[in-house]
Amino acid sequence: MGNRLSKIATRTGDAGTTGLGDGSRVDKDALRVHAMGDVDELNSHIGVLLCENLPEQMQQELISIQHDLFDLGGELCIPGYQLITAEQVARLDALLEKYNANLPPLKDFILPGGSRQAALAHVCRTVCRRAERAIVSVGKSEPINDAPRQYVNRLSDLMFVLARVLNHLSRGADVLWEKERQR
Repeated sequence: MGNRLSKIATRTGDAGTTGLGDGSRVDKDALRVHAMGDVDELNSHIGVLLCENLPEQMQQELISIQHDLFDLGGELCIPGYQLITAEQVARLDALLEKYNANLPPLKDFILPGGSRQAALAHVCRTVCRRAERAIVSVGKSEPINDAPRQYVNRLSDLMFVLARVLNHLSRGADVLWEKERQR
């Protein structure tokens, strides 16, 4: 890997194309490239969230998710290749169950905000939803495995739940949408 990355400015993309992991070249605005970029952006936002004071276990789980997202980017970069597995999706299901267990049921919509950590988790959630839409778009035009789509679907749910957990840890409550609020 070190030899491959020894030269970052290759100028091979100056004409508006980029290389995929299988050696093929595609336009930089191709659906697959959009999906790869959205996954990379999500990973970066999780990196920002990790700069916050988070519970140690949650921090380690988010680092593991970052590694999964790097795998997901790799899978998107190499058409026909599989790196994301059903086990990784199941791990997110287990985290959802774990973090949802002690949260009060929702009776109203909540606003993205509250504590800084929760707000950052909500940003991760929205970027994750965009990545999911991009992956779905790729799947409509070319074959793609099911696990990447399932993974980002679960991850966006998890980021919502983590935002709630973080608000409860720092403020004690979610920020509720007030339907009847005076305008």
